[in-house]
Amino acid sequence: MNIQDIKAVYFVGAGGIGMSAIARYFIHRGIVVAGYDKTPSTLTRQLEKEGMLIHYDEDVDKIPEACKQPQSCLVIYTPAIPAEHQELQYFRNNGFEIQKRAQVLGTLTRQHKGLCVAGTHGKTTTSTMCAHIMHQSHLDCNAFLGGISKNYGTNYILSDSDYVVIEADEFDRSFHWLSPYMTVITSTDPDHLDIYGTKEAYLESFRHYSELIQPEGALIIHRGLEMKEHLAEGVRRYDYALNEGDFHAENIKIDNGEISFDFISPIASVKGIELGQPVPINIENGIAAMAMAQLAGCTPEELRQGMKTYGGVERRFDFKIKTDRLVFLSDYAHHPKEIYQSARSIRELYKDRKITAIFQPHLYTRTRDFYTDFADALSLLDEVILTEIYPAREQPIEGVTSALIYDRLRPGIEKQIINKSDVMELVKNHDFDVLIVLGAGDLDNQVPQMAEVLKKKMNL
Repeated sequence: MNIQDIKAVYFVGAGGIGMSAIARYFIHRGIVVAGYDKTPSTLTRQLEKEGMLIHYDEDVDKIPEACKQPQSCLVIYTPAIPAEHQELQYFRNNGFEIQKRAQVLGTLTRQHKGLCVAGTHGKTTTSTMCAHIMHQSHLDCNAFLGGISKNYGTNYILSDSDYVVIEADEFDRSFHWLSPYMTVITSTDPDHLDIYGTKEAYLESFRHYSELIQPEGALIIHRGLEMKEHLAEGVRRYDYALNEGDFHAENIKIDNGEISFDFISPIASVKGIELGQPVPINIENGIAAMAMAQLAGCTPEELRQGMKTYGGVERRFDFKIKTDRLVFLSDYAHHPKEIYQSARSIRELYKDRKITAIFQPHLYTRTRDFYTDFADALSLLDEVILTEIYPAREQPIEGVTSALIYDRLRPGIEKQIINKSDVMELVKNHDFDVLIVLGAGDLDNQVPQMAEVLKKKMNL
């Protein structure tokens, strides 16, 4: 089905961060947009305000009539939806065109110049940075992001630009639908082993993704990754890292909560880059984002201005309280390497303060596969409070609980396991210096209330 022929779009799994960006694209086009999700959320309520019709019961009768016409309704689903879902079965049995979210993004990368960011971690921040640099430049861009940009209050940017920035998701091999003009690959630390089975299969998936870059396009890859890319003839290859590579940083200064550095580039180096969100890990993310934006045609001043005005992503090193007496933030980190980077960054920013993490592990399989790595990363902090595992799409696995992580935290660290339902009570009665909430589950829903409780307690 040609995108121009679509009169209605139905989303099976409407409330995901990536799905909602595509929903907004179609809402903007003025067609009927509807869908199902399991539970209401801040995001689904916002989509309803913007014009999307959403219901929360698995019920074919609640599908709007405009979405029951196979010749004009496109159905988009997320792989997290089980195959036996009643509404998905209805669409399959009645001849509808059904696509994954990634297939739709793939179509857009063939209609525009796709600037994609892939990797186990860092892709949301890097793609959002790149989108902001591009959007405020003379080039502009469209963007489909995996997080809510604080600059724009949305995960979606629409323009008449020929460029589209896309977060390339490796889950379920979704990024194989894309046809990037250029792509960054930030990292290839094995994840989603419930899907891939082995590290080798995971790395092979990234190798195949590199084959999809359009001729005359470019790969910008973090130096030292295990994957071996395979590029079509004509594709340019660059590498980057913090202190080395085709693109890197020099003269890094971290002082009094501010970070600046010189961006070293084979095209044109740019001195005096200031980070609008001064977090150490954002130096590397910024190098990758600027590299792709510069290759697309952004000027040195546009790079400098874009980085200085970048406001961050909700749930990515997201400060809620930042005072001399108390610091409180949340971070979406849910893979051991992400938690390691987050812990290292917060330790670098607050060297002499007590740092506490409340961590909600995400997925039984990920906990089973990486519990030792989780414990090692969390052990960089002073105190760790664990909740029960957030299951998402999974059923429990016997013997897999948060205790696997708890038992392997370094000796001497303050630690406890509590129920998620008891977190608010703990926040009320516990003293904190620097507190970070970690994880990709639903504990983040309580962060606004936590912030209010902490402000009241500290008379802020």
